[in-house]
Formats: sequence, structure tokens, C-alpha cells
Amino acid sequence: MQIQRSRERIAVDIPIVVTTVLDSLEGVIVDLSEGGAQVVGCTLPTRSQCQIDLDGYIVFGTVRWAEEDRMGIRFPYELSDGPLYDRLEMARAALRAPVAFHPRVQTAFSAASVGGGGFGRRTG
Repeated sequence: MQIQRSRERIAVDIPIVVTTVLDSLEGVIVDLSEGGAQVVGCTLPTRSQCQIDLDGYIVFGTVRWAEEDRMGIRFPYELSDGPLYDRLEMARAALRAPVAFHPRVQTAFSAASVGGGGFGRRTG
């Protein structure tokens, strides 16, 4: 069953520290939206209150679901500024950037596949 989300989740790779009253854990945000994040590499119990620290910038959240090595954190207020929001916008822009066209560069492998020199059997 697919959950209908109001915000698009964007794949990212952002190392963070997740802090609770009792502990600080290192993790990595692997997908992010304005409303929440999926963190891998650490876990907390469902409904735990926590904060995500990215270079001294704090975002508060609540653990909505947790598995052995990952968890989903929902933010009480949508991201609208700060370093985490900036990283989200950079990832979103990179996802939507047009792919530059590069003319085909002939390599030994590509030359061999079209009958030029290189590796493989002789054709002549």
C-alpha cells in the first residue's frame, strides 16, 4: 500500500547527530522532505522526541516509525530555512537539472564493438 504524501521525498546523503534527553546517536538522512526525514544507522523508539543536529543547526522531531537500523522522523514545523532546508533544495535542484549532452568519446571498448582495434576477436 502506497501512502499519499503531501510533500515529495528527495534522496539525500546527510550525516547528522540525533539527540534525545538520554543519548546522542550518529546517523545519515537518506530521504528528506519539508515535513520529515528517514534516518539510517541509528534508531529510537516510536513516539520519541528528538532533535536533529546538522553543523550546530537544530531541527526538532518525533519518531513516527522505527526498524532495526532506520527510523522515520516527522518535523512539527515544516522546513523553510536553515542548512537542512538548503541541502534539500540543492538535492531537489540537482534532481531536476537537465543532463548535459556529451558527444560520444571513442574508447578502446567502443572501437572494438564497431570493428576498430582493441579487445576481442579479430574480424578480418
